[in-house]
Amino acid sequence: MKFSVQREALLRPLTIVAGAVERRQTMPILSNMLFKLEGQKLLITGTDLEVELTAQLAVENDTQTKGAVTIPARKIVDICKSLPDDSEIKFTADDNKVVVQSGRSRFSLASLPAADFPSVQRDKSSFSVTVPQKEFGELIHKTAFSMAQQDVRYYLNGMLWELTEQNLRAVATDGHRLAIADVHLTKPSSQAQQQIIVPRKGVLELARLLTDDDESATIDLEFSANHIRAAAGDLVFVSKLVDGKFPDYKRVLPKGGDKKVLADRQDLKAALSRTAILSNEKFRGVRFMLESGTVGVQANNPEQEEASEEISVDYQGDSLEMGFNVSYLIDVLGVLSADSISITLSDSNSSALVQDGDPGNNAMYVVMPMRL
Repeated sequence: MKFSVQREALLRPLTIVAGAVERRQTMPILSNMLFKLEGQKLLITGTDLEVELTAQLAVENDTQTKGAVTIPARKIVDICKSLPDDSEIKFTADDNKVVVQSGRSRFSLASLPAADFPSVQRDKSSFSVTVPQKEFGELIHKTAFSMAQQDVRYYLNGMLWELTEQNLRAVATDGHRLAIADVHLTKPSSQAQQQIIVPRKGVLELARLLTDDDESATIDLEFSANHIRAAAGDLVFVSKLVDGKFPDYKRVLPKGGDKKVLADRQDLKAALSRTAILSNEKFRGVRFMLESGTVGVQANNPEQEEASEEISVDYQGDSLEMGFNVSYLIDVLGVLSADSISITLSDSNSSALVQDGDPGNNAMYVVMPMRL
């Protein structure tokens, strides 16, 4: 099995597929990627048995042979990255060795049998939707930071996707904050409302496939009882779904908030970032003091150090004082894009609802208060 390929053509798909490969594996074969040659076409696959990524690219294959071989994932990525730009890479494979050559460089890598390489077993697709890649990427960007990490409530270690006839909604929460965003479907879905939970790693790997260079690029999403499949250009992603029930997020959306604050996003973010320097490193609490026309932010720590800021806002109403985890507020302000943001509050024990200041926004965030 012999073929050659330009470094630039190989590097991006190789790096994306390597994302599915875990550094620590229970099975040695899972540390490898499968290279499958079919004429002038090369398929590269990586998996951890939960998530599988496959990339397709054109190569030069004079012999028109077919074949398959596994190559250590991290090593081949590092080799390709280290080679000069515009270099041609030649691969030669036999039973248990793969030789990689470029210019005067030569690498001989150990290989494992391609027949032993596992794949994620998919069930039959039940429905599919198409969404613009750029908007889908923004959907993930606006919500992924709120996903839990290693929570015992395993269904929170992922993202809820709720599909209606016209929209795909993403919801993520770690129990302290909640992020919701919507994207409009390219074609209306014929399905009744569906809910699935995509695991955290699947969401993050899926985001890496997307490109925002081409405004017209779309991604096809296929759903089945236990899996999701996504196809974007020459890349195919498959992931198992989280088996569990996501909490009813609509119940925690604050209702009846009578205090609406309009603030400059950058000013508020900068004030919070400065105040956070002297907040308690463990709890990250800041005091949020609302008065007519101003918001004061105050933090202190066990060393008796204190920081305070005050910024002008558009607010007329009663004064209010409450505590927040400053990191959660900064995260939300970091993914919003409008110049102004709105914060809706009701009392010191109720959550804050944060949104873009413009009426056409398609995302909302709930941040729980904290006792200081």
